[in-house]
Amino acid sequence: MPSSPRASAEDLSERIKVSFEFFPPKNGDMESQLWESITKLARFEPDFVSVTYGAGGSTKQPTLNTVSRIARETALAPAAHLTCVGSDKASVDAVAREFQALGVNHFVALRGDPPEGVGAAYQPHPEGYANGAELVAGLRAIDDFEISVSAYPERHPESPDFATDIDMLKRKVDAGATRAITQFFFDNDLFERYVERVRRAGIYVPIVPGILPIHNFGQVARFSKLCGASVPDWLARRFDGLEKDPETRALVAAAIAADQVSDLVERGVDDFHFYTMNRAQLVYAICHLLGLRGQDDSAVGAAA
Repeated sequence: MPSSPRASAEDLSERIKVSFEFFPPKNGDMESQLWESITKLARFEPDFVSVTYGAGGSTKQPTLNTVSRIARETALAPAAHLTCVGSDKASVDAVAREFQALGVNHFVALRGDPPEGVGAAYQPHPEGYANGAELVAGLRAIDDFEISVSAYPERHPESPDFATDIDMLKRKVDAGATRAITQFFFDNDLFERYVERVRRAGIYVPIVPGILPIHNFGQVARFSKLCGASVPDWLARRFDGLEKDPETRALVAAAIAADQVSDLVERGVDDFHFYTMNRAQLVYAICHLLGLRGQDDSAVGAAA
């Protein structure tokens, strides 16, 4: 990975598109932080903003509330995550129609993790969608939605090999998925090799890299082990000794993510999905480093 962007910020700003992921708040303070983040990042005019949905509908109402507010008070295009784990088909379909009634026509369709958490054995609901491909087909049967699905540059931890993993992605695309968003990764060579495998398998939908700015390296390293994402040694060294220095840590994190995106642009990628963790500052800095400016408050309040 290069130590600094090889393309100028001006060049990059003309080429790249961004989208942002948020999660529904659990309390009033978290809601304030979420809305501050949405407001701050809206000026970059993202293609869409997605809102996560807990397994088995555990965040159904907060997710509906967040999506509703985005649709009602902004000009942003909301995408609703939807999972099928722990739910029967009728319940999942009913939730999809609730989102549709709010004006949502884009879903991020995910099987979802077991209630016990990442790494636990998955058991489909006896009357539910068995996997992401079946969920995509179910959504497609309701309406002609835009449907994004997940992809795994280092394969899903439950997949025995890449062939099995990519076969599942092909099944999702054949069922009607229009875009794949990857799990986060830190080695761009892994992403490039993955896209090559996907194209050889006859999958031609956009493969959008998921970018995770690192707010806390220790937490990211622990979570990476659970979900099968590797953490390069060079990345650990960048954060070594910064455990009690949040200001420098943020500067390093922004530089690393901006470098990663710049390098991906050099490889021909122009569409990026940021996992914001409901924190705008790092993502805002990264977008600014890449030359994105947008219009102040251009997308917030436009639909109020």
